[in-house]
Amino acid sequence: MLTFALARLGWIKSLCYGNSGVRLPLPRKMPYGNAGMRCRWIGTFVTLNLCASAISADSALPRAGASWPDTFLARVEVLALIEALNARVLGASCTVTEILDKWCADHKMASEPVVHARRITGMEKPVSPEQRQRLQVGPEEEVTYRHVELTCGGHILVEADNWYVPSRVGTEINRVLTTTDTPFGRAVQDLKPIRENLSVEILWKPLPEGWELGPPPADRPGEALAMPWQLFQHRAVINNYKHQPFSEVREIFTRDVLAFGPP
Repeated sequence: MLTFALARLGWIKSLCYGNSGVRLPLPRKMPYGNAGMRCRWIGTFVTLNLCASAISADSALPRAGASWPDTFLARVEVLALIEALNARVLGASCTVTEILDKWCADHKMASEPVVHARRITGMEKPVSPEQRQRLQVGPEEEVTYRHVELTCGGHILVEADNWYVPSRVGTEINRVLTTTDTPFGRAVQDLKPIRENLSVEILWKPLPEGWELGPPPADRPGEALAMPWQLFQHRAVINNYKHQPFSEVREIFTRDVLAFGPP
């Protein structure tokens, strides 16, 4: 992925999460002509976007979300933001609820930037034998399925599937999960959850393959950038403080994570 590739190539010295120590790409001679200069510029852009939450101003007022224009600059900005959120999830030891709380606050997506869960009932996705193996439970152990939409300010940020082991979360947490719309991460916080990432799948790219090898796509500033509903997805196992797995999650991040619009 772009963020990690730039870091490995030495163009990004450090990434800024939750502090104001902004560091731009290190000076480096680029022998690759226009493509190299373009990558170096994008490295700067990615770093600035990753650090945007740390240096943003007043977060009390929600930010109006205009459509992203179909321009090369907007596509690079969208790419940088997707990579920033993706990196936060990959680097987190907590649940995605906490990450989305901060994302929503940083980008002023609601006057009350708190993530809520909306339970979707009537859906069942039986746990697979492979999932039972990852959860370290036998074929007879009960595993409950929960499907929710994680929202902030009316925006559906994530569609989440959750398979959890009731016997490992306790009676009260199980009651909360089965009878309320409390986000999973908030409900299980007393278990000191530890996230173990399984996989990441990028479902949409704002720039086509090989874009850096030729001229940039033509700008269409009068048109909105067309984005699919699903941008990327994560799968993870959630362990408790004893490092015992009690849940597996599948999280699909939607285009609403970018609903705050361009700067």
